[in-house]
Amino acid sequence: MTPDGPMEQYAAVVADGSFRAVGPAERLERDHPHLTPVRLPEHVLMPGFVDAHHHVTQSFGSALAFGEPSEIFRRVWVPLEGALDEESAYVAAKLAALESLRGGFTTIADAGTRAPVDVDVVARATSDAGIRCVLGLVCNDADDGGGDGGDDDGEAHARASGPARTSADVLARAEKHLARYDGEELVHPSLAVSVPEAATAQTLRGTARLAAEAGAVVQIHVNEHLAAVERSLVRHGLRPLEYLNELGVLGPQLLAAHATLVTPAELTLLADTGAAVSYNPVASAWKGNAVAPATTMAERGIRFGLGTDGTRGDGFRLVEAAEFAQRLSYGLATGDSSCGAGWTWLEHAGQGGADAVGLGALTGRIAPGAAADFLLVDASGPEMRPSWDLPWELVRRGNRDQITAVFVAGRLRMFQGRPVGWDGPALVRRAAELGREVVERAGVKRVHRTSTDARARSAVR
Repeated sequence: MTPDGPMEQYAAVVADGSFRAVGPAERLERDHPHLTPVRLPEHVLMPGFVDAHHHVTQSFGSALAFGEPSEIFRRVWVPLEGALDEESAYVAAKLAALESLRGGFTTIADAGTRAPVDVDVVARATSDAGIRCVLGLVCNDADDGGGDGGDDDGEAHARASGPARTSADVLARAEKHLARYDGEELVHPSLAVSVPEAATAQTLRGTARLAAEAGAVVQIHVNEHLAAVERSLVRHGLRPLEYLNELGVLGPQLLAAHATLVTPAELTLLADTGAAVSYNPVASAWKGNAVAPATTMAERGIRFGLGTDGTRGDGFRLVEAAEFAQRLSYGLATGDSSCGAGWTWLEHAGQGGADAVGLGALTGRIAPGAAADFLLVDASGPEMRPSWDLPWELVRRGNRDQITAVFVAGRLRMFQGRPVGWDGPALVRRAAELGREVVERAGVKRVHRTSTDARARSAVR
């Protein structure tokens, strides 16, 4: 699966973690007679998926969001992350990485943790798992930031955020973080602000400047929920994206998470400034107020990738959701039965996602010089036979069970659903133990009953 589409009878030469050559198999065999070809009949060699928006230390609570109202950050995620210690944060992050690798992701962009541990815990966990990570450092310095929003649980927020810091302190720490992982193969530092209101104007400007200078991204949840938009209008007389533009924060270094509630004028701001978006369709279905207009973004040339928001680490279900959400939200009303023509979602799950998270020059494509982050997908089963249009088939009918192998930086990391070189089942068992302890200690507040309780209540009525 090349940037020009699927090519049959093609080959790739991999060395030192990257693709050295890609082209017709016959020519590459002739040009490299000293190499023994590994033949892969009825397989697709395709770029690994890029998750442009994740929260890896929230994995113990992934199933707590079912049926919950949209703004659950302070009731669920802040207390949960605040209850993590070093071991549980490491296990939660590695659990998320394991699920992502099983689902065909070779890169994840973590939007930063509020756990009271060194962010290097997350770096170690993802590196040990063998996945590439764009590692966010939370740079909040305002007392009233609430992440994705939520109720006024100031105590929970203070407990997770720790003591107040000045903007100068936050920016000094951010600068050190951006330089900390020089030479690391799988860790790529970035900065993060939960929402615009979680940081002072000085810090918002400073993080954007530092990220731009370092060739990194700053991740900010923007225009995700109605409440957040309304709070910004009350406070600044501007919508969140408009406020960031007024501060000079919009630019190629910005990765705007969600951007579900955007006006035509805001789409123009994104297009004109070169800012990127993580389009998170599963999050919209599970807890959102809207679906980002991704087909319009594609038409306008707005940079965007696809993100899970930590919902489920399954790349094929993500690309299907990306197309499906557009069709239900926009395509049905306009008679658009294509909604991206299939290839759009594969492209933005790979090369477009890599570009959005600041790694466009490194990964996301099967091409000479790119990092060898790729999947081997078994196309011999009933899902792909007979085959008429491979990109569409991968979007609509591909599934995680077809992934034979996952390679990151040229190394085999996952084979037939099992991690290579470490004990995945042991990690899952430990996560099950720690997860219950952490959630109980956190005092998570849920609004919706469990499905079993809801069914019993319905039966009584």
